[in-house]
Amino acid sequence: MDYRVLLYYNYTTIEDPEAFAKEHLRFCKSLDLKGRILVANEGINGTLSGTIEDTEKYMDAMLNDPRFKDTYFKMDDSEGHAFKKMFVRPRPELVSLKLEDDIDPHELTGKYLEPEAFKEALLADDTVVIDARNDYEFDLGHFRGAIRPDIRSFRELPQWIRDNKEQFMDKKVVTYCTGGIRCEKFSGWLVREGFKDVAQLHGGITAYGKDEAVRGELWDGKMYVFDERISVEINSVDKQIVGRDWFDGTPCERYVNCANPECNRQILCSEENEAIHLGGCSYECSAHPHNRYTEKHGISEEEKALRLEALKVNEAV
Repeated sequence: MDYRVLLYYNYTTIEDPEAFAKEHLRFCKSLDLKGRILVANEGINGTLSGTIEDTEKYMDAMLNDPRFKDTYFKMDDSEGHAFKKMFVRPRPELVSLKLEDDIDPHELTGKYLEPEAFKEALLADDTVVIDARNDYEFDLGHFRGAIRPDIRSFRELPQWIRDNKEQFMDKKVVTYCTGGIRCEKFSGWLVREGFKDVAQLHGGITAYGKDEAVRGELWDGKMYVFDERISVEINSVDKQIVGRDWFDGTPCERYVNCANPECNRQILCSEENEAIHLGGCSYECSAHPHNRYTEKHGISEEEKALRLEALKVNEAV
């Protein structure tokens, strides 16, 4: 494979995020890189793709900058670009936790667990493992025995913890996310909330899957990624499929967006069921006048009406 996908972050001071973003975008485009990079006063968070040669140049340049000299790059081989365009955007914060009193990971964060220690924590009876990602990420894949917070976005996690803290307040708490950046703040927030023993998976799921000692063991399903690949494999020991089709509950690892542009919900769905339901996650979405599935596949209004009538009959049964 001639291409590579980089995933990284660094909590470090960037004085003028807007000016940095403009200059960094020019630099990335000069290397023909594609991806999405967020920049804030508190640091940088990026995922991008490019040839091995160009990503090497990018990493060399970043590591030679005093602000980013200790950046930990996670790498995946790829057959081509994993993104369609290149974006570098200034933001108020790197992850949208939206705390009234923000957390600085340099001052407060949970202790780091390397993959082997994290695996031991997964197997420990006195430890609670909390997935710090969104519900649709968990549904595609997660660590065996991990708790699934009932949240649609990361900023909902603190309130969910407060509503359910009696379940694990007095236990050891370990958390994890894709690359580690969300856990840096979330684990620190847990400490500030009064949890006594808090740890996080260093480098996230990505690092765990590449560790030669654990080889992704105890991870079930696939890991959701925010690029054209949608998902990647983690467990090379004893993989199990945990994703379930939105409509019939059969094993499924294929994500699609609801064809209703006003909904856009991500659901696990087979190609067959996507066709039956015209790409919608509900009858209302299937019947939406601007259904993207019918537009993409050139389905006439007459054919759409027939399929919708069939859906009504099936639901009635």
